[in-house]
Amino acid sequence: MSDEPFIISAPAKTNLWLRVLGKRDDGFHEIETRMVRLTLADQLTLQWTDKDKIELSCSDKSLPTGEENLVVKAVRALEETCGKTFSLNIELTKNIPSGAGLGGGSSDAASTLLAINEMGDLGLNTEQLAEIASKVGSDIPFFIYQKACDCRGRGEIVEPVSEGVPSLSVVLLKPDFEISAAWAYQNFAESKEYGDTMYLPQVCLWGSMVNDLERPVYQKYAVLAEMKNWLLSQPEVHAALLSGSGSTMLAVLKKNDDGESLSERGLSRYGIACWSWVGRTC
Repeated sequence: MSDEPFIISAPAKTNLWLRVLGKRDDGFHEIETRMVRLTLADQLTLQWTDKDKIELSCSDKSLPTGEENLVVKAVRALEETCGKTFSLNIELTKNIPSGAGLGGGSSDAASTLLAINEMGDLGLNTEQLAEIASKVGSDIPFFIYQKACDCRGRGEIVEPVSEGVPSLSVVLLKPDFEISAAWAYQNFAESKEYGDTMYLPQVCLWGSMVNDLERPVYQKYAVLAEMKNWLLSQPEVHAALLSGSGSTMLAVLKKNDDGESLSERGLSRYGIACWSWVGRTC
């Protein structure tokens, strides 16, 4: 095993569609979703140590770095499976906002599994790593496959999209608050449509874009419903949708349109505390 630092990117995700099919006996919700990665990513630097413990540091000081962090949970799950103890120093540089429906924590955990598998020459294949990931969190197995996937169950049943998914330019716009995925699912059944917001599927190159979690989220966070309506009224926007459980809005741009102007207008409209990003699906 090399003593050199191992650096790996942890990409964000978005959901091209998300259907909630009902509550399961285990308390989770049955879903069908297609997820793709974004060029937005966190970065992890891992290095073996002789301290007989996991030391995690994070550029975002508001995030916990102990046993409750998904990165540490992923290491513990891998240790249990392999019957080994890993001594590591892990530095996490956050670029993906938390509670944003972009899968940052899940991606960090998956990238940690991928990194240790390579660093330690463990020889685990994709399916084995995905099985370990499913014990840690519902979205984590998707990131193990490192490509667009259709996900079912509570999200842990993953099938790579064989025909491929076109890469498109997107803009993300997020107000200065987070939304718990658990809260969004818990409030789904009793939620109703809000105002004149458009909930119908929007046709794109990859199929219809729709997100059932828009109902509970918009009902409580009206600014996100207004943001969707505003985005859909902008000339360069082909489609707009809540990303996952929120609180980020995803705008898919028309072909050859540049998202910088849209991002600037969005920040001007929704305030300096708002976060925005321009990039692509991948």
